[in-house]
Amino acid sequence: MSQLKPLEHLDATRFDTPAILKKLASSSRRLAELKGIAASIPNQGILINTLGLQEAKDSSEIENIITTHDELFKDDVLPEAFANPAAKEVLRYRQALRVGFDQVRASGLLTANHVIGIQCELERNNAGFRRLPGTALKDGNGQTVYTPPQDPAEIVALMRDLERFMNEPDLFAADPLIKMALIHHQFESIHPFYDGNGRTGRILNVLYLVKEGLLDIPVLYLSSHIVRTKADYYRLLQTVRDEDNWEEWVMYLLDAVEQTASQTLTTIHAIKAALFDYKHRIRAQHKFYSQDLINNLFTHPYTKIEYVQRDLQVSRLTATKYMDALAASGFVQKHKIGRANFYINLALSGVLSAQHGTSP
Repeated sequence: MSQLKPLEHLDATRFDTPAILKKLASSSRRLAELKGIAASIPNQGILINTLGLQEAKDSSEIENIITTHDELFKDDVLPEAFANPAAKEVLRYRQALRVGFDQVRASGLLTANHVIGIQCELERNNAGFRRLPGTALKDGNGQTVYTPPQDPAEIVALMRDLERFMNEPDLFAADPLIKMALIHHQFESIHPFYDGNGRTGRILNVLYLVKEGLLDIPVLYLSSHIVRTKADYYRLLQTVRDEDNWEEWVMYLLDAVEQTASQTLTTIHAIKAALFDYKHRIRAQHKFYSQDLINNLFTHPYTKIEYVQRDLQVSRLTATKYMDALAASGFVQKHKIGRANFYINLALSGVLSAQHGTSP
């Protein structure tokens, strides 16, 4: 049997230290600010889609699945024209995130079955929880640093305990942000799947915040912070297991929430500014301006005629005329691959790339 115990065995008062409470106050303020600015974007799908793509890219990078913004956006708009396995895997992450968000929104719960559904969408298999022993976590030198539970019955029992912890607020008297940190560690330590544990665990972070009402939509993604602080992330995961040092782990994740919320606020402000700039200038220059057109341009960093037809309910000829006029005015850039065209929203693509210091 493993050493893992249900999280409610922890003493909740150990997290009432001055340092943790101070960090909790500042990260909670930042998160509330993020929730407010996200709600001010007229079409929430814009943020779910564009920031979801960013998170999918960053979270996959932690697992050494590397792709560029350009490859990702191209594969999103013209999947049939590209054979980029990394980009396709990243796009599956966004889809898994959507599946989980829809389940949480519909049920108000975050269950073990939801977790299985998210991982199934990520990995495109129905393997479910691990039933074979042998999984061990190794460091960069190939040395085993941690062996998660091996007994299938124990994995199921621990996931059932975790489900209760996520859904029964009275079980553990701590702030949801502290609980999110504990849940993330416990999930990664149970390591319930053969593959996709890291990415599934990072999706659970934001879904738990949505479930708890700290966010309305999934827009806080910690993967970019984890990418930047990967060595600390893995060191602190292990320090909890070796030394029971939960406090430092909680501080790390609270700091991740605060820093990521601040960066996301900057990104959303930039998206909002670009959106209103396009709205005013397109309305001034083109009679075919509509809110549906703006929504289309800002939901897809790269769009295509079929999307415009669908979203604006116009013919292919009309959609092509609109997009070519926007290209001539410098709002979008037209590209051709084979017989297919796609159009890059230059402002939005610039915002998303600038967040990571990369070129569009």
